[in-house]
Amino acid sequence: MITRSPANVQTKTQVVASDAPPPASWQRQLAGAIRDPLELCRRLGLEPNWLPGAVQGHALFEIRVPEAFAARMRPGDPLDPLLRQVLPLNEESLVTPGYINDPLAEAEHRPASGLIHKYPGRVLLIASPACAVNCRYCFRRHFPYAENSPSRAEWQQALDYLRDDTSINEAILSGGDPLAANDRQLGWLVEQLENIPHIKRLRIHTRLPVVIPERIDDALLGWLNGTRLQKVMVLHINHAQEIDTAVVVACKRLKEAGVTLLNQSVLLRGVNDDSDTLASLSERLFDAGVLPYYLHVLDPVAGAAHFDVPDNEARELVTSLRAKLPGFLMPRLVREVPGKASKTPL
Repeated sequence: MITRSPANVQTKTQVVASDAPPPASWQRQLAGAIRDPLELCRRLGLEPNWLPGAVQGHALFEIRVPEAFAARMRPGDPLDPLLRQVLPLNEESLVTPGYINDPLAEAEHRPASGLIHKYPGRVLLIASPACAVNCRYCFRRHFPYAENSPSRAEWQQALDYLRDDTSINEAILSGGDPLAANDRQLGWLVEQLENIPHIKRLRIHTRLPVVIPERIDDALLGWLNGTRLQKVMVLHINHAQEIDTAVVVACKRLKEAGVTLLNQSVLLRGVNDDSDTLASLSERLFDAGVLPYYLHVLDPVAGAAHFDVPDNEARELVTSLRAKLPGFLMPRLVREVPGKASKTPL
């Protein structure tokens, strides 16, 4: 286990008066994300020995870090748990047996552009190819987004697929990050889903309310409030340090719009691979109105093997975590296995 400096994470939200200007719009923050590994290292005062790996990894999978997320990192600490999620390393260039470009075999389950249908009763729609932050362990870091970015006209094939299969009752917006799309496009897509009678639930998997909390604005809340569909948003937060006051405010606005908030994390070496860190995350999530949902073991995607936590160690962590938390704050430890009808508990 990698030794980390103290997390220094507040357990309660504190609102501090400030004369600082209000944050820029989410669109400007998205466009202004840090995309140069040298700039990120310079900003955080990292030693020069981290630069070669950052540059080499960036060439394989480009870096993207919003300013609001970078501001929560500890300067001068290369083991900061937020930094480790986004900083390219030399290890990404290593070839590791079993780590492949499409670890979940999604290419086998794409009946239409932008549509993935793996599980009974629900389908996944690639609502945007873009992300606000590029996580180094992302299982879709090699995904062919160019082939899965439908225009409105091209969406009709996917929508026809949903209309024809009355067993489907849930549509999941994914990406990339679906909330990287503009609200006009998202509102249109949700309206099309509403017009399919057997679709009753809308699920959105997103990291944007965490890395750019200003994304939860009036325009987004407008189409969320207006839909007849039941609304579930699954956030992706791996460490309590990611949850600052702005994230709590964003979560509150979503809950006021009738959105059920869940969280899924990935168990990552050097980020959250100890029970105290995971317990702090669950407690902080609940303070923000979010229920822990899944704790995924790492999907074996090429370039991410250095994040792996072996299954036996993962089970021991969860056993230790269970002794620290009430049952309703316990995430389910799972793996996604290609071809299975659901997530596989470990």
